[in-house]
Amino acid sequence: MNKAQLIDKIYHDVEGLNKKQAEKMIDVFTDAVIEELKNDREVTIAGFGTFLARVRYARGGVNPQKPNERITIPEVKVAKFKTGYHLKQALKGKR
Repeated sequence: MNKAQLIDKIYHDVEGLNKKQAEKMIDVFTDAVIEELKNDREVTIAGFGTFLARVRYARGGVNPQKPNERITIPEVKVAKFKTGYHLKQALKGKR
């Protein structure tokens, strides 16, 4: 499902909502999650999961264009998602 399909799903499932409002809801949600993660805070949706920012530490690697050359891969902040209980159960087919 892409963003447009998600907007359509929300538009059809929420009575009294137009597509522009559904799109705005998605945009506000994603902007809020991004802002919280940039500030090293977690976003938890009970039963669904938790979005969090983690640091992937610098490490050594190999240049794929020159396999004999060692390179240093810099530290970077990445987004992670931990599933919540209800999502885990739904994926297991128990809900």
